[in-house]
Amino acid sequence: MDVVIAGGHGQIAMRLERLLVDGGHRVRGLIRNPAHAPDLQEIGADPVLCDLEAADDVSACVVGADAVVFAAGAGPGSGPERKRTMDYGGAVKVLEAAKADGIRRFLIVSSIGAHDPSSGSGSMGPYLEAKHDADVAVQESGLDYTIVRPGSLTDDPGTGLVTASTTMGGRGPVPRDDVAATLYAALQIDETIGKTFELFAGETPIEEALRGL
Repeated sequence: MDVVIAGGHGQIAMRLERLLVDGGHRVRGLIRNPAHAPDLQEIGADPVLCDLEAADDVSACVVGADAVVFAAGAGPGSGPERKRTMDYGGAVKVLEAAKADGIRRFLIVSSIGAHDPSSGSGSMGPYLEAKHDADVAVQESGLDYTIVRPGSLTDDPGTGLVTASTTMGGRGPVPRDDVAATLYAALQIDETIGKTFELFAGETPIEEALRGL
């Protein structure tokens, strides 16, 4: 596969890039900061300079890919406006670029709570609204999408064991390692197409959990 990852220098993205490279796939990571390029090159990924907020059309950044993964985000220190322009606006730009290039497979890293953005208090409100609206755009895109809504992210070592549920409203932690491994598996498991699911640490092997969705 040739996979493009938006937010290519993010913590989940770089874990996914390593898995893809180790699996013999080509991976391109979209980055805004040129200083991040060596980090991607070190793990065998191809860095692509692409400012998702400044550019109106990012189709050149995804051309020729077999699949696109949107793992970008404004980050916890950002204000409401940037959450809107990145978590929603950036996702829509990448989505439209995929559609324009005929790329059918599209995965997005969302968030628990995105099904009910009104439940978010303080800075979480605008964040969940942006994630919710991005998810809706993906669901209505007509593409072969998968929406992954991870629980509270941790840096604990991955176990390869998860709980994946299409019933919304769960709570719990999940290691970033296991989120990346889930995305990697989802790219290759057709049962995840057209599915939106929450992801937490659990007791079921990742592939088994995804095939059971």
